Amino acid sequence: MIYLNMDRFNEIVKIPVDNKLLEGELIIPEKAESVIIFCHGSGSSRFSPRNRAVASKLREHNFGTLLFDLLTKEEDAADYYTRFNIQLLGNRLIDVTKWLDNLLHADHCKLGYFGASTGAAAALSAAAALPQIHAIVSRGGRPDLAADVLSKITAPTLLIVGSLDHDVIACNRFAYERLQGPKKLLIIEGAGHLFEEGNAMDKVAEDAVRWFNLYLQVRT
Repeated sequence: MIYLNMDRFNEIVKIPVDNKLLEGELIIPEKAESVIIFCHGSGSSRFSPRNRAVASKLREHNFGTLLFDLLTKEEDAADYYTRFNIQLLGNRLIDVTKWLDNLLHADHCKLGYFGASTGAAAALSAAAALPQIHAIVSRGGRPDLAADVLSKITAPTLLIVGSLDHDVIACNRFAYERLQGPKKLLIIEGAGHLFEEGNAMDKVAEDAVRWFNLYLQVRT
């Protein structure tokens, strides 16, 4: 059991889901009042350098972070299509969120999602079923893959897309029109799908911090 705003926590955790153990890294700064759960895209893992860069910036602003593997190594290797099963991934994320909520044992703790690529669709799918999710950020996401639940999502949602990622811009505009809560579509000029150009990832991290600060009401 962890109590926020008391002790710093930095551990590799094993999360029980579907009779399996998903490995993750949970880091909670001493003054954290909220935790952001990361949901990586297909073919990636909790070691995604881009997600880890954003997580590091969030921790600098007193957000806790949980980066975990959506699939076991065996699942990822055995079935390529599992990576794109949004319902399965969304359900996994729901179970992980409930595990974390129970671990934190803090009614005042607010949770948010940061999803990338197909992981953004899983995050939106899970958020539609979880009232404890108070804010969502999507980076280069495919929210259109969660089209059937978009109208049910009321959590404030920031959709970040690179201006060079033309197909994904269209997917995000489709989703933006259907989201019901506070929302913003942010297009980062000169960035592609992976935000490798210049300081594009720095901009993603800065905008994520601003969004979560706004809606999770973390004191800085």
